[in-house]
Amino acid sequence: MARSLPPLNALRAFEAAGRHQSFSKAGDELGVSHSSISRHVRGLEDRLGVRLFRDLPRGLTLSPEGAAYLARIVPAFDVIAEATETLAETPEGSVSVNGEPLFTHKWLVPRLTEFAALHPQVKIELDASAALTDVSRYEADLAIRFVPTGGAYADAEVLTDAPVYPYASPTLVADVLDDPADVLRYPLLQRRTDTLWARWVAAAGVAAPVAPLTVLRMTLDLEMASAIAGQGVVLLSAELADMDVEAGRLIRISDVGFDDGGFHLIRSEGALRRKSVRIFRAWLLERTAPWRSESGVE
Repeated sequence: MARSLPPLNALRAFEAAGRHQSFSKAGDELGVSHSSISRHVRGLEDRLGVRLFRDLPRGLTLSPEGAAYLARIVPAFDVIAEATETLAETPEGSVSVNGEPLFTHKWLVPRLTEFAALHPQVKIELDASAALTDVSRYEADLAIRFVPTGGAYADAEVLTDAPVYPYASPTLVADVLDDPADVLRYPLLQRRTDTLWARWVAAAGVAAPVAPLTVLRMTLDLEMASAIAGQGVVLLSAELADMDVEAGRLIRISDVGFDDGGFHLIRSEGALRRKSVRIFRAWLLERTAPWRSESGVE
């Protein structure tokens, strides 16, 4: 028995317009004009005999019938996409990731070999930026950004929220210091506009030195490089220091720490429909779990 189905292009236009609540954004996604989207949707409405959208003063919105239809259409497209990936030569495809530079350099890149061994079919296309931005601006499936305590991105998932501790080269400080006040005897590495050391002093409950010996650096990666070179003490979250601690380049010199936020995973709209993105996301959440509190898990 032949199925009575509307044209696929009309269904794609409706599905995209329904997700975006906009003909223009649907056109941008599908690479056609908004008038083409409108034409497909109107044709679909004529075929079905119902209004799928309503034009209201505040903009386009789905009708009750349109919302119900969209809820059935989206899973059908997901099934088609997954079936297509399964048949493709590289079934898992690629994932574009735009990471915060220091996290990408210090945490992610050293572990990508492990991911590649587990999932050789998935190609990771990696870029780095610290800008707070919409993921789509960088044409990335996923972005990793630092979010200060109290900040948030819509639909973001917490990767890490480990406390910040002081770290130094073992050539500068040989072992953990029992008295937090002793940390302040060493050069303190910080950026010009940073307040981390003032916050650490408050967390430690010690008196700040009258004239602390502070070495100014412009970026956190320069602070880390300076600390590894034995030039001072840097405040870092544990996941950023992990590889250098394991290699013996840094040691944590005090057990006093404080919360400063953490790294969050931000996904572009519709990214999780692709199996490759779901695979990488699951691996990333699993591998960052040691640096994430239970409250950070969604």
